[in-house]
Amino acid sequence: MHIALGCDHRGLKLKQTIIGLLTELGYDYQDFGCYSTEPVDYPDIAQRVAEAVASGKLDHGILLCGTGIGMSIAANKVRGIRAALCYDTLSAQRARQHNDANILCLGGDTVEQYMALDIVKIYLSTTFEDGRHLRRLQKIHSLETTPLDNK
Repeated sequence: MHIALGCDHRGLKLKQTIIGLLTELGYDYQDFGCYSTEPVDYPDIAQRVAEAVASGKLDHGILLCGTGIGMSIAANKVRGIRAALCYDTLSAQRARQHNDANILCLGGDTVEQYMALDIVKIYLSTTFEDGRHLRRLQKIHSLETTPLDNK
């Protein structure tokens, strides 16, 4: 599995910790930034990670900012992305099982480091259940392709 990683300045410390975990677990990853604590605009990084995942160049993404909210909003603007903001292992498990999430979003200021590592492990080891959930994903996909009604 190949992972796209990205963070803003608020998620840098947690990203560095997650890189250690990915290395330990034997996952390949590509780091899309940022690389310092200098302020950056999170939508730029979310876009790069989301496009890499949506194009199929990388299998999954992990995005980090202060709360994870901004990254998840920005990533979900890219067609084909199902970015899930997770705050515990159950939300990470369900994001994969039921929603086939392809990007995990975490908050560097809101999730303790030990919990974030557990969330990443669960997210990466859980598979999509298919079945009734596939019908729901197809409805989500149709939302991306249905033009707005301008009445």
